[in-house]
Amino acid sequence: MTPPPDHPPIAPRRIGVLLINLGTPDAPDPPAVRRYLAEFLSDPRVVEIPRLIWQPILRGAVLTTRPKKSAHAYQQVWREDGSPLAAITRAQAQALAGDFGPGVTVDYAMRYGNPAIGDRIQALKDGGCDRILLAPLYPQYSGATTATANDKAFAKLAQMRWQPAIRTLPPYHDDPAYIAALATSVRQAMAALPFTPDALLTSFHGMPERTLKLGDPYHCQCQKTARLLGEALGREVTITFQSRFGRARWLEPATDVVLAELPARGIRKVAIVAPGFSADCLETLEELAIRGRETFIEAGGSDFAYLPCLNDSPVGLDLLRTLIRRELEGWLPVT
Repeated sequence: MTPPPDHPPIAPRRIGVLLINLGTPDAPDPPAVRRYLAEFLSDPRVVEIPRLIWQPILRGAVLTTRPKKSAHAYQQVWREDGSPLAAITRAQAQALAGDFGPGVTVDYAMRYGNPAIGDRIQALKDGGCDRILLAPLYPQYSGATTATANDKAFAKLAQMRWQPAIRTLPPYHDDPAYIAALATSVRQAMAALPFTPDALLTSFHGMPERTLKLGDPYHCQCQKTARLLGEALGREVTITFQSRFGRARWLEPATDVVLAELPARGIRKVAIVAPGFSADCLETLEELAIRGRETFIEAGGSDFAYLPCLNDSPVGLDLLRTLIRRELEGWLPVT
């Protein structure tokens, strides 16, 4: 049927895949970091303090002191192509383009900052995508990561007259393909080291301890990932949690505390991996690889290695292909 001349343009039907990660400032300078932190720390999923109490603190002490410090940290890891997190997530999307057939568009977005989730959903819809897989790249589920990414996407959908059909990528903390990819990546990285580690640490992003008591499964899923990774590697791993913020009690043991204590226990050679991150970012490249090393060496350690995330490595991309193809079943043409 030929539509009438005044009919709105109709794009050919497509499927969209939207990779979603946490976010990043647009530049490693205080003004850009302040804008980013204002959005990030205003999210009630991230800071679960009543807004009337938290906002004066955020707009006062936090946003007047932290941006300069964080900007300096970002400057230590910023790349020619931008923030490591955004650059790697973009590279993942570009590498996956075409892998699911000519009718699938793969794009990426950030929960905070740019490119924004709502903008990319609109672009996919405008490009003919009437079915979209939202893929938050968080192996372990948390309200402060997976849930808020989905919240932002559905807030955009609430504004749309003609919504695409939506699927969401579930957490994959214990997926055999994920554990196998992690184990392969760790083995490859450790084989290239000039020393044999006395201990292997798995550092996950921390969360306030109360989130566990409120029913968030994150802590348990981190524990399971670490246990399964240790079993796959055939060696003991030590689980820790990083990135504490504020005065509340956070999940323990803390990564920086453990690194400072290990040399006194005779553990002087350490490797550390961050299985909760799908792409290297400020928290891995600056907090672990730079400050973590300094903490360990100053405490008497002799050898320290940060092992990279799966990123856009061949094994990492194979994992994403497996997870995404599984979630697209029934949408993709049968071959």
